[in-house]
Amino acid sequence: MYQSSVLDNKLRVLTSTMAHTQSISMVICVGAGSRYESDELAGVSHFIEHLPFKGTESWPTARAVSEAIEGVGGVMNASTDREMTVFWCKVARLHYKTAFAVLMDMVLNSRLDPEEVEKEREVIQEELRMTYDQPSYRVDLLIDEAMWPDQAMGRDVGGTLETVADIQQKDIREYMHQQYNPANTVVAVAGNVTHEEVVGMLAETTRDWKPLESLDWEQATDNVEGPLVKVERRHSDQTHLCLGVPGLSLTHPDRYAFNLMNTILGDGMSSRLFLNLREEQGLAYDVHSSSSNYRDTGALVVYCGVEPSKTNDAVKTIVKEFQGMHQAPSEQELNKAREYSKGRLLLRMEDTRAVASWLGAQELLQDSVRTPEEVVESLDAVTPADIARVAKNFLNDDKMRLAVVGPRGGVKALTGMLRF
Repeated sequence: MYQSSVLDNKLRVLTSTMAHTQSISMVICVGAGSRYESDELAGVSHFIEHLPFKGTESWPTARAVSEAIEGVGGVMNASTDREMTVFWCKVARLHYKTAFAVLMDMVLNSRLDPEEVEKEREVIQEELRMTYDQPSYRVDLLIDEAMWPDQAMGRDVGGTLETVADIQQKDIREYMHQQYNPANTVVAVAGNVTHEEVVGMLAETTRDWKPLESLDWEQATDNVEGPLVKVERRHSDQTHLCLGVPGLSLTHPDRYAFNLMNTILGDGMSSRLFLNLREEQGLAYDVHSSSSNYRDTGALVVYCGVEPSKTNDAVKTIVKEFQGMHQAPSEQELNKAREYSKGRLLLRMEDTRAVASWLGAQELLQDSVRTPEEVVESLDAVTPADIARVAKNFLNDDKMRLAVVGPRGGVKALTGMLRF
């Protein structure tokens, strides 16, 4: 599926040649995220993610950067999470050399102009205000605080209005210098291009880029005993709630059973939660569950939005569905979830950006890459008994965390509902 090389400066380069495609995608994964930050610098990784778009040495303005990609019909963007920052672009093969030059210049030679930094500080604070203003976004942050209290995993990746205001120019330069180094970076490319082309181009572009020792990331801790409820009262037409439990790491042997359990529970329109809360009871328009895996931890979280007077009914129904997962599913139900997961994975692999992201993220976070075929094999090995065993270990009342944002909800009453 792919080829890999490590350059002299420790930059890891992975490629997947997809000769049938018209596009080429490049993904740059940097080990920079909220788990690397101190409390005082919360949000600095996300702040830095914005700045390369403001101008580089060769493309000195935000307009020059965007037009270099969009002007040839390409797309580009970036994102920051807890464990990595990703810059990516996707263009037609005809323009890939220019696009790659732009993306690498953004990472290597961002201008970090003080005037532009101050403008972007305001933009980021508006982004945070937007998140706080939307209850469906706010409840996502609140469940993270409940899942991982008083630690980096539970913080908003964007930081707070106060920490963003206090980040100084020297903080940005020092953090970027330390984390944005080749030993802490993976470049992944997928599309109609050869490995030799990509390695040759990157070896030349990064010849003066020196490896450094990066910051350590903060390990997750779970010191909460029994169920935990967080409620934030605000006037809204809906109550937004997230009910979750801690999960598994990226490398845990049960992660495939855990993720298939999530699929059965709440991923898709034929999942148990959707059929019960929406189709049978009409409690919610949007209800779904999702699982996430990190280096040393993970989570399963159910989200739904309901009419405020139906909050208790929704919570009780979700808890009951958790309990129902303790019984092994039928072979038919498991097979449906398995084929759903396999199909989604294999369909994604037709897209060059998805393939590049698949390669880059795994290499950066796990130092190895599992092919889609290997994942399919692991999914096929999961049995109904595995689902029941994992459900009993994780979907239990001692581990439940509930976050509620809306006009109703008492902590004591809601806590009592989180019991089988």
